[in-house]
Amino acid sequence: MKSESQKQEGESISQPKDADNILEDWKLPLVFSEVRHLEKIEGVPPVLHTWRMRERMKTVSVALVLCLNVGVDPPDVVKTQPCSRMECWIDPLSMTPMVALETIGARLQKQYERWQSRARYKQSLDPTVEVVKKLCMSLRRNAKEERVLFHYNGHGVPRPTPNGEIWVFNKVSFSILTISYTQYIPLGIYELQAWMGSPSIYVYDCSNAGIIVDKFCELAEQHEKELETLQKSHIGGGQLGSNSNNVSFKNCILLAACSTTQTLPMNPDLPADLFTSCLTTPIKMALRWFVLQNASRLVPNITLEMIDK
Repeated sequence: MKSESQKQEGESISQPKDADNILEDWKLPLVFSEVRHLEKIEGVPPVLHTWRMRERMKTVSVALVLCLNVGVDPPDVVKTQPCSRMECWIDPLSMTPMVALETIGARLQKQYERWQSRARYKQSLDPTVEVVKKLCMSLRRNAKEERVLFHYNGHGVPRPTPNGEIWVFNKVSFSILTISYTQYIPLGIYELQAWMGSPSIYVYDCSNAGIIVDKFCELAEQHEKELETLQKSHIGGGQLGSNSNNVSFKNCILLAACSTTQTLPMNPDLPADLFTSCLTTPIKMALRWFVLQNASRLVPNITLEMIDK
């Protein structure tokens, strides 16, 4: 009979160094044997995303508000030289201001029509406050409870104010070759909300667009509280306007080109309305961006002119 020391010595020769961690087969624990592995597998109930609108809501009306003032830079913008110029893939300086404005408006509508061909489109080119008011109220009246889209291009006017006001014009005079304006006029987001109602989508293609988003949320709460108070005061009395009942600005979507402190990019190889181009012509914009980033390495034989064609 071997001594205890001899047994240990023999075992140490035949077993690896980590022998203490090795168990006999019959001592190995069973895997996947805990209760959670033996229970009946049931799927998790689907949870709807909070950003989804109610089903079958259509964007039936679109307001295209362009404040370009072609040929005149806003007073609070210092542009680089050279600078981005293309609007809807058109160089506005290649034609007279009036023709450029009308051509860009028509092209923007055509770009949107690719995505929603049945919507009712209305262009408002370098408008006054009163023109925008009539346009928004008309589209909301016809849209009833469906969605209205408000697209704002503010490349030819100052940046939004700290109070969230956007800029339009006060008086416009036309001649054969030129368009002249008296001055820039602020348009309050509070008023715009009242005219547009809900549900709505807003696209703000301008510098410091995040200011508008922040102010919109703040004023939306104020609007809803006022409407709630107004409805309570009319219980048992006369009726409110058709768009005043059950208005919730939570059904509004805001798309902004940049944050509160950012200005629009001015790279001459990119369009001035870069944000709009990404929304309405995403494939063309993606290809252009890819070529600009990889021209010397991956696609040396592809040019921007080829993409445009």
